[in-house]
Amino acid sequence: MTEHTWGRVREELQQEMGRDAFNNWIKPLELIGHEDGVARFSVPTNFFGDWVARNYGDRIREGLTKGGCAVDRLDFTVSKAVRKQDDTAQRNGVGKVQAFSGNGAAKNDGPAEAELPGSKLDPRFTFDSFVVGKPNELAHAAARRVAEGGPVTFNPLFLYGGVGLGKTHLMHAIAWEIRRREPGARVLYLSAEQFMYRFVQSLRFKDMIGFKEMFRSVDVLMVDDVQFIAGKESTQDEFFHTFNALVDQNKQIVISADRAPGEIDGLEDRIKSRLQWGLVVDLHPTDYELRLGILQSKAEAQLKYYPDVRLADGVLEFLAHRISTNVRVLEGALTRLFAFASLVGREVTLEVAQECLADILRASDRKVTIDEIIRKVADHYNLRLSDMLSPRRARSVARPRQVAMFLSKMLTSKSLPEIGRRFGGRDHTTVIHAVRKIEELKAVDSQIAEDVELLRRMLEA
Repeated sequence: MTEHTWGRVREELQQEMGRDAFNNWIKPLELIGHEDGVARFSVPTNFFGDWVARNYGDRIREGLTKGGCAVDRLDFTVSKAVRKQDDTAQRNGVGKVQAFSGNGAAKNDGPAEAELPGSKLDPRFTFDSFVVGKPNELAHAAARRVAEGGPVTFNPLFLYGGVGLGKTHLMHAIAWEIRRREPGARVLYLSAEQFMYRFVQSLRFKDMIGFKEMFRSVDVLMVDDVQFIAGKESTQDEFFHTFNALVDQNKQIVISADRAPGEIDGLEDRIKSRLQWGLVVDLHPTDYELRLGILQSKAEAQLKYYPDVRLADGVLEFLAHRISTNVRVLEGALTRLFAFASLVGREVTLEVAQECLADILRASDRKVTIDEIIRKVADHYNLRLSDMLSPRRARSVARPRQVAMFLSKMLTSKSLPEIGRRFGGRDHTTVIHAVRKIEELKAVDSQIAEDVELLRRMLEA
């Protein structure tokens, strides 16, 4: 009777709480028994039991009572199996569980522990499956260094770049490698949106102490897509204090975003400053060689599932050339090709690839971005990105900046105000002046004309 009633209460709680909260806090509960008005539950840790009692205890008790099981009190006990594992781990000098995801189940072979509300780690995203090339070699090396553990050499590690360039892959790889090397390390990986959600929930249930305990007791904190907390003042404030608390304890922090800290609009200056304390690494757009390497690696993996599929010469090279902006789209195109060839029993030729991937190829026609233009021009003139966006007016900086603005106007569909904003918040009239100036110089200065043409070809390649 009690088990049946508890099952109904769980269903009601899942509808009320939502999937994530239910999986984190209710699903791990195991009803042991019910007698003398006391419902006894097995929990992963004392902290977990205290949290559930404070936040959901009354609701659980009311639900059980309404279902015919009179309950005056809930009792939460750490299971003997967990205590035995913890004791063994402590004798061996190993701490408690290390990695946390959103599915309520332990992710390692070490002691069981309540998982903190993070994101599930993707088993495909390891260092072994990460293809290294010139555009991402620094980011890969930095991620490797963090994953190796030991004294913190740069904190935080800040990874930034466009969609599908490998930021999330590297963050997952760091977590997996730390787990492999240090099974007792407590690693929390989650998105900035999840951090904000947990913060709002703690305010709603008046349990900021629990929130602080949760996020400041980890050894490594990894926050993906931090740009999503921009403009959220209260969340930024708590993130700032969490950041400082972990740094003071010499705990490692890894952050990712779609742009550099200084370029995230709506992010407080004090947070931008903190994020630039350590190592800021840009994952550049992939080049042809890296894309081809990724395709070759993925094709080998696909052949394990589709051993009868045959790829004609030149297909991978064709894809690496045509799909140049997003690795996820590139991998998805290859997966579709293998599935198509397997289903229809055809060899994958260039004609088949063009037929099967017509929509992807149309959508992937080369689209130059302003960020890419700024980066290419800065590299060409041996300048820092910060110089291109700074207020400096020295000709050695101002002329390349004008070239970049000119190319942005020629190669993108962005409006003049949009271009101005990407160049450090400049007015559209500044862009108009830059475009006119470069047009004039191209007619009389052969070096400028040559630079502009070379950069245009590089960007459109």
